[in-house]
Amino acid sequence: MRSHRLPACVTLGALALTGLAACGQKTDKSQKIAVSASDSACEVARTELPAGAHTFSVTNKGSKVTEFYVYAKDGSIKGEVENIGPGTTRDVHVELAAGEYESACKPGMKGDGIRGKLTVTGQAAALASDPKLAAAVATYKAYVSTEADALLAKTTEFAAAVKAGDTAKAKELYPVARTHWERIEPVAESFGDLDPAIDARENDVEAGQEWTGFHKIEKDLWVTGDVSGDARVADKLVTDVTEIVTRSKSVDLSPVQLATGSKELLDEVATGKITGEEDRYSHTDLWDFAANVEGSKAAVDALRDALTARDPKLADELTAKFAAVDAALGKHKAGTGWKSYTELSKADIKELSDVINGLAEPISKVAAVIAK
Repeated sequence: MRSHRLPACVTLGALALTGLAACGQKTDKSQKIAVSASDSACEVARTELPAGAHTFSVTNKGSKVTEFYVYAKDGSIKGEVENIGPGTTRDVHVELAAGEYESACKPGMKGDGIRGKLTVTGQAAALASDPKLAAAVATYKAYVSTEADALLAKTTEFAAAVKAGDTAKAKELYPVARTHWERIEPVAESFGDLDPAIDARENDVEAGQEWTGFHKIEKDLWVTGDVSGDARVADKLVTDVTEIVTRSKSVDLSPVQLATGSKELLDEVATGKITGEEDRYSHTDLWDFAANVEGSKAAVDALRDALTARDPKLADELTAKFAAVDAALGKHKAGTGWKSYTELSKADIKELSDVINGLAEPISKVAAVIAK
């Protein structure tokens, strides 16, 4: 947690509620907030918090893989941790200003989840009051803005090819457009209402909901070869991406979100792209794989000055681990793009998995260092 001062001395009861030891003293940033998740419950140990940085430690006591989210009042995601297997515990770091929030556990990783109220009060110096962290946020936001513009341009071209029935052109543009999406996926995913419409796979769609977005068109391009019925889906994709671009240019990012976003991108690789299930029809998974790694590195590079000042050993380790990933991935270049996933051998997949796991370990430490 970050430090903050109360407007006046308060009672011991109020101090206990906020987790402060005495009037005006700093909060204990090392104290994690335990979350007990099950298939039917989401118990957060503390639901009234002081403003600042917090760590939620989520233990899955259920039988289904789950996720944990912290939502702002407008529905945007302030922090998340996915793929929490039964019997495992994972942490998520979040910086919260005063206001009302919601926590959510999502057993089975679907639906709105089991929600609860979180109330944050008081004031705390924002992490971005550190000039190095403020510069990091500004640098990363510029990166997001550039990638968002490219995403819209290439998605518009892709949609036009689909509507024209030019399947060859659409197939060529599909992985290119998705590259820009995958580079900024944590920011795009923070707008929870749009991400499923754009990027849901067929098995992610709940009963009664329409399947739209990139993967719906992907299936039609590579499986049926017929996109004649996809004009409306293509138009909706452009509309949804346009909205993502607009929101991403004005989103308020915390330095902690850069760090957690970098880790989320690697998790995307480790749990989806490395298995070949993301682009299961086109087998263009390596395009997404590479884009996730590039996006992760962009976030870490933006934080590098602050990270080097706080933990130079970790900064050096990240440089070496990213280089190892780039070297392993570079073996599978094909022209200006990437090989089909189907061309990878089991040894290739293992090598890529090993270097990603090797990078994921130090990446997992960045948020805690930045939140200090």
